[in-house]
Amino acid sequence: RLECRERRAREKDGNHCSQSSTHRGLSRRSSRERQRSRHCSPRSDSRSHRRKRTKSIEDDEEGHLVYHNGDMLRARYEIIGTLGEGAFGKVVECLDHSKVALKIIKNIERYREAALSEVDVLEQINSLDEEKIFACVRMLDWFDHHGHICIVFELLGLSTYDFLKENGFMPFSLNQIRCMADQIFKAVQFLHLNKLTHTDLKPENILFVESKYDIKYNSKMKRDERTLNKLDVKVVDFGNATYDHEHHTSVVSTRHYRAPEVILELGWNQACDVWSLGCILIEFYLGLTLFQTHDSKEHLAMMERVLGPIPAHLLQKTKKRRYVHHDKLDWDEHSSAGRYVRKHCKPLKQYMSSKTPEHELLFDLLQKMMEYDSSKRITLEQAIGHPFFNPIRK
Repeated sequence: RLECRERRAREKDGNHCSQSSTHRGLSRRSSRERQRSRHCSPRSDSRSHRRKRTKSIEDDEEGHLVYHNGDMLRARYEIIGTLGEGAFGKVVECLDHSKVALKIIKNIERYREAALSEVDVLEQINSLDEEKIFACVRMLDWFDHHGHICIVFELLGLSTYDFLKENGFMPFSLNQIRCMADQIFKAVQFLHLNKLTHTDLKPENILFVESKYDIKYNSKMKRDERTLNKLDVKVVDFGNATYDHEHHTSVVSTRHYRAPEVILELGWNQACDVWSLGCILIEFYLGLTLFQTHDSKEHLAMMERVLGPIPAHLLQKTKKRRYVHHDKLDWDEHSSAGRYVRKHCKPLKQYMSSKTPEHELLFDLLQKMMEYDSSKRITLEQAIGHPFFNPIRK
């Protein structure tokens, strides 16, 4: 499959592999620890570290394409500025009659391979959803620019994470959560029906189509609050999407949204996406990440604090024996780490801000999505039919 992708990339010298009029978008991939910001100047100060391939094309020492605002790619895409960057490469804002977003992958083999795999998935999405029914990012075009795979998307708004951050981590309302969750669940269910698992669902990978907002004073919080004009969202970043028949790497997902079966290395399937979505929904509800940790055993301890004990039959099967003692999680609640978990986590239902039926229904859905045993976890088809969504089904 890779050989085929590489051949197609080489053949793309003058031809578009995929052009479609459907809507597109993309994720600004960045670590939670690093400040998210729009970079105004993509210029590198370290010219001595650049690797020069031709008179006009340069890479920096990390494999990024060196470019300046005003540069043209393929005599078509005019670079306006940098939107974001990650391990894979950079995302730039471009003019192509209208504004688009262009994801420029590093000229490094493993990132090229991942990008070509993402192109395969995006082409599949385009062909399977010509009616534009599902809220998945679409690809406008892709090409190989001197070793850099470039993927063209429409320019979307902020990610749900960036909006939360810019709004002072003010939670979304129940109605907003319901509206967004309905779109996201249907989009990911569409992937599942077509034998794909996203594997990297998180607030950074759910973008608003537009992020225009009104500012109103919140008398309860005694502060200004941003209210979005539109709640249309799209699921983005298919760089780690995996088909059912493909090799499943042992570790997937960003830490905070990683399912227990992945941490315990029990094998994973589409149910890991459902767990991630449960974590996303409660983050929308709280405004903050539920499992704020960078250690796997601590992560499991947080799960137990929120959701109760991990079933013994799962702990018995794990390859991670250092996590287990006598068929229980090997965790000292009285250690400094144990005190940290008790302080920062509490049983799921205690996070409810109201005991009204609507809130009860959301937490019933969350409980089913965050079931430890992936074979018993609710499917997205079942989740979409949950009574929490009744107000928008009428």
